[in-house]
Amino acid sequence: MTSNGESIGEAAARFGLDTHVLRYWEDEGLLRPDRDAAGRRRFHDDDSVRIAVILRNKAAGLSLEQIRVLLDEGAPDRHRVLEEHVAELDRRAADIAQARAMTEHALRCRAHDITQCPRFRRHVDDVLSGEARWLLLHTEPAHGAVHSAPPDGTRAN
Repeated sequence: MTSNGESIGEAAARFGLDTHVLRYWEDEGLLRPDRDAAGRRRFHDDDSVRIAVILRNKAAGLSLEQIRVLLDEGAPDRHRVLEEHVAELDRRAADIAQARAMTEHALRCRAHDITQCPRFRRHVDDVLSGEARWLLLHTEPAHGAVHSAPPDGTRAN
């Protein structure tokens, strides 16, 4: 990076983003790049670190509002937001571990129909009993190809 910083196009290209993303994050108060004499944004090392933090935390599931709190050292609810996110990451890690165990069993299972294997079915007992911990929202395709069940458990036609 040059001593006078990167242009918005250079910074966006470095992180594989469109320039409008950096502008939006600035509008949302997540970035505060300097401006040169002509009013053009100049992104310096500290700005790049903030972009990297935003990207890493978005990938970890934080919303922009949560990231805003993370980046605000004076935010009164910063620790609460972060503790809640750690709990969510722990939940997701447990779900991933369960999915991995189920997949590994399916790879080794000699049953022709794995849904009939009692050991395999133990991996979905919580789903069968209605005790599954995840929200249906997290399991459906993004474009709504599968309709979610109403709260009473019946399927809509």
